[in-house]
Amino acid sequence: MKFHKHLYIGESIKNPNAVKWKLRINADLLGIFVITLSGGSDQLEIYDAVFLKQKLHRKLWPPYVVGMASGQAEAMEIVRHIVDLCYKETGTANIKDYLNGS
Repeated sequence: MKFHKHLYIGESIKNPNAVKWKLRINADLLGIFVITLSGGSDQLEIYDAVFLKQKLHRKLWPPYVVGMASGQAEAMEIVRHIVDLCYKETGTANIKDYLNGS
């Protein structure tokens, strides 16, 4: 699992380093959602951290995490924020290129 160098973190996440550590060691993280770059043609995906505990999933598709949130609503707000920043800075909605360039 890799993390974006400028990780977008929800306001409800009080200790982001602890959350990152728990994600790396596959610990239980109830209520935590991660925002990842899509492996396909989509731009971003939101996953419940519990989903990432599946060994096969982690082995076949190691996620590239760009954001963390406490709850799905907060994750969706972070995605909206990323899209807004991307559009303001580039004039496009190509989020993958935006995040890979920052």
